[in-house]
Amino acid sequence: MNGQIQPNVIYGMYSGLALLMDVYTPNEPNGYGVLFISGSGWSAPLGFGSKPLKQSGQEQVYAVPLTDAGYTTFVINHRASPRFQYPDPIIDAQRAVRHIRHNADDYGIRPDRIGAVGGSSGGHLVLMLGCLPAPGDSESGDPLMAESGNVQCVVARAAPSNFLIDDQASERFLGCREPRDGDTLSEEYGIHRDASPINHVTSASPPTLLIHGEKDDIVDPNQSVVMHEALKAAGVPTDHVVIPGGGHGARFSGATEPVVDYVGRAISWMDQHLKAQ
Repeated sequence: MNGQIQPNVIYGMYSGLALLMDVYTPNEPNGYGVLFISGSGWSAPLGFGSKPLKQSGQEQVYAVPLTDAGYTTFVINHRASPRFQYPDPIIDAQRAVRHIRHNADDYGIRPDRIGAVGGSSGGHLVLMLGCLPAPGDSESGDPLMAESGNVQCVVARAAPSNFLIDDQASERFLGCREPRDGDTLSEEYGIHRDASPINHVTSASPPTLLIHGEKDDIVDPNQSVVMHEALKAAGVPTDHVVIPGGGHGARFSGATEPVVDYVGRAISWMDQHLKAQ
């Protein structure tokens, strides 16, 4: 990697628990920052010796090339199941964005132009960073909370977008059962609806690139299809890249040769829609 890593930067504290990020600073920075969130099923292994989310290996596939392309890249841990559930990971991801924005001068990046890249559950979180309003609150007493928790450009790989049509994550992440058919007044329905990025899409949502393996057997490829259609209907710049033969993992195992340059597409999306503004 053409840069340096500053490990274990604290971006927040929750009940004495440090929320950590690793900051990847390129040797030739372009002045823009990108948050990266690995996929984990919104979960984390228990035990003192467990490898943290920010060192899952997925950062090598995405964060390192982003850094080599000049982006200061922030790779985070977030609270996860079984100890924590919805909406904690979303709140943490927003907190990370607020931290980055509040300290933008120190990181040498523009505070008004922050991107986000994530896969699987991390893809869900970056979609929420784009679509779910997270305005600053200058009266909170917390200087970070005065900053917006939203990003201005998104790349989401294999991301769940609508839990009402595919609720594999309900018990683990959402902490409730699947709502019964037609049961639109229940608390379970409300949680599934509110946790779904597709239900927060507006014309103000940021440019969003969706990448999905054709043969993904963990997150239905239709999740990216419906999100893409919702973004288009709202007039949001969007593209949808299907990896022929690709499975669910960060490298799209089983993909048909020659494999689409999905990392290159992600970087190009940032170049076009984050830097260009």
